[in-house]
Amino acid sequence: MRNEYENEAFFQQYAQMPRSQAGLSAAGEWHQLKPLFPPLEGKSVLDLGCGYGWHCKFAVEQGARQVLGIDLSQKMIEEAKRRNSGESILYRVCGIDEYEYPEGVWDCVVSNLALHYIEDLDSVFKKVHRTLKKDGIFLFNIEHPVFTAGVGQDWAYDEDGTPLYWPIDQYFMPGERITHFLGCEVRKQHHTLTQILMGLLRSGFVLEAVEEAEPSAEMLDIPGMRDELRRPMMLLVRARAIH
Repeated sequence: MRNEYENEAFFQQYAQMPRSQAGLSAAGEWHQLKPLFPPLEGKSVLDLGCGYGWHCKFAVEQGARQVLGIDLSQKMIEEAKRRNSGESILYRVCGIDEYEYPEGVWDCVVSNLALHYIEDLDSVFKKVHRTLKKDGIFLFNIEHPVFTAGVGQDWAYDEDGTPLYWPIDQYFMPGERITHFLGCEVRKQHHTLTQILMGLLRSGFVLEAVEEAEPSAEMLDIPGMRDELRRPMMLLVRARAIH
């Protein structure tokens, strides 16, 4: 798993994004993701790909007694410790596919915009199922297959730069996709909707919610945000671990 977030130029560009500066309130998907969280009072929470630690801090604010945020990027972890530290929060530099996933430890595992960097999702799903307690919740937000199958993950434009449509190609050919984001070449992994949802079911999860992210009405006046209603960018899933 490559780590573009250790690239200083990329990291500085990422730091300028609204969600980086203002946190969860500036994330277009938060109005849909927040209601999917289970009650966290007294619970233990694992955040896979925690970034700046916004969801770790939210979990503590909801009463979680123990939170572990892992991220492959040392820069991200340092920023998480600076912005969203707390007595109940532990941050650790660790890749999602490197964590040991001890059996039956966590009540809730959350991952936001990180799993589309993972090639072997099935393996991660099985490990998450193992590390969750009985009836534990796996809540994640992954880039939507329509987005990752986009050609260059960008619109087709007319001569004036107006987005015409979102081209999709090689949808049923999972694997690496190379795109450009924040001035850097970024490598992601495309997975079909079938792979994501059936992978969860085969791993012992029961699906409780599946939502495609769309901006809230309050955000539609932000430049470019109305175009987010033309194709889905993110897929939100809540699944329960059945043992």
